[in-house]
Parts: sequence; structure tokens; C-alpha cells
Amino acid sequence: MGALDGRVAIVTGAGRGIGREHALLFATEGAKVVVNDLGGAVDGSGDDRSPAQQVVDEITSAGGEAVANSDDVTDWEGGQRLIRGAVDAFGDLHVLVNNAGILRDKMLVNMSEADWDAVIHVHLKGHFVPTRHAAAYWREQTKAGREVQAAVVNTSSTSGLLGNPGQTNYGTAKAGIGAFTVIAAQELSRYGVRVNAIAPAARTRMTEQTPGLEDIVKPPADPAMFDTWDPANVSPLVAALSTAGCAITGKVFFVQGGTVRLFQPWTMTGTIDKGDRWSVAELEEKLPGLVGGG
Repeated sequence: MGALDGRVAIVTGAGRGIGREHALLFATEGAKVVVNDLGGAVDGSGDDRSPAQQVVDEITSAGGEAVANSDDVTDWEGGQRLIRGAVDAFGDLHVLVNNAGILRDKMLVNMSEADWDAVIHVHLKGHFVPTRHAAAYWREQTKAGREVQAAVVNTSSTSGLLGNPGQTNYGTAKAGIGAFTVIAAQELSRYGVRVNAIAPAARTRMTEQTPGLEDIVKPPADPAMFDTWDPANVSPLVAALSTAGCAITGKVFFVQGGTVRLFQPWTMTGTIDKGDRWSVAELEEKLPGLVGGG
């Protein structure tokens, strides 16, 4: 018996990297998987449908069930087709893993409007559109009197939650996904839907091109050593968050190798309170102490 027996799951960006590992593990755990991928380059250019089909072939050759899907997750009608396609192929939908993304790193002063718009579009709208249509499906199931035990797992990043120079576009999108996760969890709980996010650290086409990570993410020279950057290390957490019995929602987790850490959301700490309106001079004096600088 697998942890995901009987579950129908969509994994976006599942043709390569972390998404591919999600799809393979989900199938191993008994899920029926829709492998979604446009097959584009890291920067979002191009179009190659074969990676998704290759993953499907791997799953089916191992005895699992999967279908390929090449709809654009940022397209409104494409998102509808993606959700409808899962239901048409397997009769239901229980899990949506939003993983698709692109990378166009530049320092802020060199970033073009196109670089900004493309990354924000793919990550933020690419999370919103499938989630919106999946949520509508689950709401209708609830209204029809059916019990829904659904899960959405989003993909954020430490680049947004902690910050990383050279990635204002990517980091902003990933921080937005963190907020999207928390709010969607609050809204969708009434329909039996849980929403969580991961911030993974793994070897992918993206991290191999991230400044400062090129050498760090390489596999260990000794193949007997545990590879902390192996993208397959990330997928068990995603699967655990996708099981029917998981009760966790509205959380964001860091995951790398064998480490899982819970992010603490934005929170207010130190306080200064005058009990009246501050003057600029007073704030100039007091603010350094509030932030620990004096």
C-alpha cells in the first residue's frame, strides 16, 4: 500500500528536476499523475513536449498510471484544461503541486522590464491559475455533498523568503507565493482543501545557474556519500503533505537533503510607543534602538 493510493495528482513543471522527482515518487506511492510541462528553457523560451512524455513513460513502464499535459499554466483556458484533463483521465482530482517556474537573474540596475514581467508571470500567475480552477472544482464537489480531502503544495524559495542578490524578480515572485499559500489556506479550508508550500534547496537547472551555487550543488565525488543536493530528497515532504490524512495547512517548509525546517512567517517584534504622534527628530533618535543599531 502506498501513501497516495487512490489519489489523483497534477504536478506542474514535472518534465525535469524537482517536478520530475515529485511525479515519479507520487506514482511509486500509488497516485495517478498528470505530468504537466511545456518543456521550455530555464528562461522560459522554447517549447518541447517530450520531457513530460518521457516521465510518463518512466511511470507507466514501472506499472504506474500517468498522462502527459502540455498546457500553459499561466493561461486561463490552459489552466481549465489542465484540471479538466485530470478529472477526465482519472475521474477526480485530489492534489495539485505547483512547481513550474523560470529564471532570469540580473542585478536590479540591469534588469529589463521583460525579465521582470516574465518571471513574475510564470511563477505567480502560474500558481494562481491552476489553483483557482482546482479550487472551483473542489468547491463544486463540496456543494454536491462529497467529502473533499484535497491538497495544494506550492513552491516558494529562500531567494524570496530570506533574500538573494541578483534575483529581485524571482525572489519577489517566490515571496508572493508564500503569501498566496497562507491566504489560500485560510480561504479554502471550508472546502476541505489544505494549502502548504516548500522552499527547496536542490540541484536543478535553475540552481546550477544561480550565482554562487554552481560548484556547491555538484554531486559528491564519492558516490557512497549522501547527496544533499539530490532533487529526489525534496519529494517525500511534498508527498507527505499530499496524503489524505495530513492535517497541516498554511505552512511553508524549507527542505534540503534530510533537513526539514518550518518557516516562521512575518511577525512583529520590538515596539516603541510614544502614546502620541512622533516627530521626525524623535524617530531619528529612537529607530536605531528599535532595530538593534543603538
